[in-house]
Amino acid sequence: LPVHFDECADRLIEEMDKFKPDAVIACGLAKGRTAITPERIAVNVKDVPVRSHGDNRGARPSDEPIAEEGPDGLFSTLPVRAMTQRLAELGIPCEISNTAGTYICNNTMYRVLHHIRSLELPVLAGFVHFPASAEMAALQPSVPFMPQAMMLEGLRAIIGVSVSALQAR
Repeated sequence: LPVHFDECADRLIEEMDKFKPDAVIACGLAKGRTAITPERIAVNVKDVPVRSHGDNRGARPSDEPIAEEGPDGLFSTLPVRAMTQRLAELGIPCEISNTAGTYICNNTMYRVLHHIRSLELPVLAGFVHFPASAEMAALQPSVPFMPQAMMLEGLRAIIGVSVSALQAR
């Protein structure tokens, strides 16, 4: 998906409307994190910190609501606790994150959850952040990373836990 505030969420929602998924597990990079972090909540704000770069089109929103009439926050409907328990069982560093930030990942998570809520869709949805890969960290040696194979194993476990949650409905 494009690293652009509105286009990223628009494209994901378009795909959701086409494919009618039972679950949406959006994923993104959290450079600097050391663990796989399912996000608990998305907040209704777009805000690029002063010292950060804008999106790939240069957009730098500041204190803008994502949805004018939307709630302040929307909780993930993915089984984030079960996800982290399964990852821990596999020895994969993980923790629940209580902030998806105010950048594109949060914007995408909020928009997806708001779309699902507005249409009363029976869809599990949320966002999972992954650390940098070893390849990315090689360009910036001080950046924490996780091996690609471990991230893939983690993603497979997250999908498995989500499928189990769907089957238990």
